[in-house]
Amino acid sequence: MKDYRAENIRNIAVIGHGSEGKTTLLEAMLFATGAVDRQGRVEDGATVSDFDPEEVKRQISISASVVPVEFSKRKLNFIDAPGYFDFIGEMMGPLRAAEGALIVVGAPSGVVVGTEKAWAYSEKNHLAKFFAVNQMDREHVDFSKVLAALQEKFGSSVVPLMLPIGEGPAFKGVVDIIAMKGFEGAGKAMKEVPIPADMQGAVDEARESIKEAAAGTSEELMEKYFENGELTDEEMLQGLSAGIAEGSLVPVAPVSAVNGAGVGPLMHALAQYMPSPAGRVAKGSDTKDGDAERICTDDAPFSAQVFKTLADPFVGKLSLIKVLSGTLAGGTQLLNTTQDKQEKVSGVSMMRGKKQTPAEKLYAGDIGALAKLQFTRTGDTLCDPGKPIRYPAIEFPAPSISMAVTAKKAGEEDKVFSGLARLQEEDPSSTLEKSVETLETLINGQGELHLEVIRQKLSSKFGAEAVLKDPRIPYRETIRKTIQAEGRHKKQTGGHGQFGHVRIEFSPIGEGSTDFDFVDAVVGGVVPRNFIPSVEKGLRENLPKGVLAGYPMVGLRAKLYDGSYHAVDSSEMAFKTAARLAYKKCVDASPVLLEPINRVEVSVPDEYMGDIIGDITKRRGRILGMNQVDGLQQVVAEVPLGEMFKYATDLRSMTQARGSFTMTYERYEEIPSNVAAKIIEAHKADASDDDDE
Repeated sequence: MKDYRAENIRNIAVIGHGSEGKTTLLEAMLFATGAVDRQGRVEDGATVSDFDPEEVKRQISISASVVPVEFSKRKLNFIDAPGYFDFIGEMMGPLRAAEGALIVVGAPSGVVVGTEKAWAYSEKNHLAKFFAVNQMDREHVDFSKVLAALQEKFGSSVVPLMLPIGEGPAFKGVVDIIAMKGFEGAGKAMKEVPIPADMQGAVDEARESIKEAAAGTSEELMEKYFENGELTDEEMLQGLSAGIAEGSLVPVAPVSAVNGAGVGPLMHALAQYMPSPAGRVAKGSDTKDGDAERICTDDAPFSAQVFKTLADPFVGKLSLIKVLSGTLAGGTQLLNTTQDKQEKVSGVSMMRGKKQTPAEKLYAGDIGALAKLQFTRTGDTLCDPGKPIRYPAIEFPAPSISMAVTAKKAGEEDKVFSGLARLQEEDPSSTLEKSVETLETLINGQGELHLEVIRQKLSSKFGAEAVLKDPRIPYRETIRKTIQAEGRHKKQTGGHGQFGHVRIEFSPIGEGSTDFDFVDAVVGGVVPRNFIPSVEKGLRENLPKGVLAGYPMVGLRAKLYDGSYHAVDSSEMAFKTAARLAYKKCVDASPVLLEPINRVEVSVPDEYMGDIIGDITKRRGRILGMNQVDGLQQVVAEVPLGEMFKYATDLRSMTQARGSFTMTYERYEEIPSNVAAKIIEAHKADASDDDDE
């Protein structure tokens, strides 16, 4: 592959709803430019960008991949991002590395939730946008209907740059409204044709709307347009490019990735009109947290950001970087300002899917790969050690579902968890943590499919088998009334015996953050001073196992007020045992189960409000309020954690994936007796199973 400078590079994230043909469209572009000998099919597992075994098996994109295409003396760095919402984290890096977004819309389905999310994320990242209406060869498609839906949803900035010649199985090409030429066929067989007579009126109307939109990007062009009623092709190009870069213009082009019609003109438009990284200013901070910036030119100090990590058990770790300034050659020493570590670059390469091509140098604005960086992770900044800068980290969506993970085979725990740690480097939208309450290891992700794919990757990449199951809920126990309990431990063994005797008053502490309070109320030496710490220790050791269902006991005050001892047989161990026996009497102190209550904030469009409120109520939730936030309705509620484990999946189903939620721990509350009875019964059944084993 040739070397390209920033002005001739186009970094474009390819995003949109799942199954709209993004991967197939990139395959058609590779075939049209001769980069591949035959166009691969997703169904055959033969595409360049979907190379992971899980992608091949499931026939969907799971990870982001880079697909550079050389066209018209320019390099189009496409980054294929998954469209399925379980893998939305894979979109975050590409959006940071790109200057533009190609939003692929299926002609049969039109504007769907994935289209809306792709637009929203592009807006948030200030990217130029371009719509490709794909699958124009399908039955019963209507380009004008899809265009109208795009304009209704996203505004008058959406304008057609091309119109289809034929629709459905008759779709064979496009009319380029700027060039005022028709193009039929695909690849090298594409040919220029006259504009069909029956399309002339629609083409003239579309050209007029583009002229108006292009003129509106500057006062100079606007004045000229008002004076002459016309713009030259060069002026239209100037206005279009400016409008697309600033977001006031969003072109639309019809295409069929399957038969290749419209692919060439689409690539030409992307190469011509989408912004280059040249001259872009990347803002960050220096090592003292002062503001710093770099301009995207070759002669600026080197800086780059890692937007994706690939974990391979054989090749090692590959860090995909976007060069934000300067140039980079192999053998260079770099500073990772995020980790404050030095990294040695052994060699640089370009990626096309899974294929690495060594390169002598990476230039400003380009995308490349660095192998086996020791400390570097996704989102980290790499730069010239003499000119340090740190760019803002990439924000990944917070996990919305958790599962407990264990090794399938005893003795493979290290293999499983080291593999999961490697996969977490590849996918920062998943996290691994140890629950302090239940001592389980939890894997957190964006949905059930996301976690299942991680489990399968663990097996195929690292040969480690893991089991996923619902995590245990960290219930707790407390008491509701005060009792006096006696613990007496006496054992005669022939020599020295064991004797400890205590009387303890157990009472609830009530609301507050104190889990346990020990009160020494002994008078007259009935329990010697040296044994009192043993009584407290014996109680504390037993608190993790409650008297009702074995959950940790909290909110308990224990007042040691009486007891007795034996001058010879009493010992620390005997008094610890006596304390344990007294603690067991808490079963008579009206013990109850407590459950964690979380604050849940659900954001949904208006039309789903009724369903959401009804569902929260069914989950024993309490609605606290409703607010209007960013054009959405926000429902604020408190819901028991035990009712929320599969909520991410259920919310996606209820709202066609338009809803989102956040959840934070609030407090513990007593569980209703009917629910508690089921939990206690389940605990007894589990205990019985353990005894059988």
